[in-house]
Amino acid sequence: MRLTPSFLLLGLISITTLPGCAVVAGGAAATGVLMAEDRRTASTYLMDEEIELKAASRAREQPIEGVHASFTSFNRRLLITGEVPTEAIKTQIADVVRGVANVREVTNELAIAVPTSLTSRTGDGYTTAKIKSRFLDDKRFAALHVKVVTENGVAYLMGLVKRAEGNAAAEIAAKTSGVRRVVKVFEYID
Repeated sequence: MRLTPSFLLLGLISITTLPGCAVVAGGAAATGVLMAEDRRTASTYLMDEEIELKAASRAREQPIEGVHASFTSFNRRLLITGEVPTEAIKTQIADVVRGVANVREVTNELAIAVPTSLTSRTGDGYTTAKIKSRFLDDKRFAALHVKVVTENGVAYLMGLVKRAEGNAAAEIAAKTSGVRRVVKVFEYID
């Protein structure tokens, strides 16, 4: 039986209503299902989670005023988004996280700007959810193959995709309200 993205989403939503240990068990099961549908190996999937945590930890060790940085890893490729006050700090943060074990490439998309507000970040989260929801309705690719990060109205798309899938995802994201620009950070498999 092939699990559809809609079925997976329903499963993830339903486990949030379960009490205590059932949530942990359900979350573990959902993670297993997501890994099974992912084009990355299970070890790479887990490595990406570890890379994100270590990158954020290393960045926090550099107490710099006026920095908002987020780290997203997909197939050991690390995307840095957010805002920093200067080009030098942008470079410094990339250099610090480049040393995280298992990172094979860093894409530094930090903007030289004042950090976005909590309201803006909340709006970006909502925009990401709208994009992912629209992906579920599209049949040209599996929604689980594309990871979406939205920062200040810019939708960053990551994943192991065929070119046609990446183009379809970018088209959908570009037509989603709240998106000012789309940046493809895909790794192509064709």
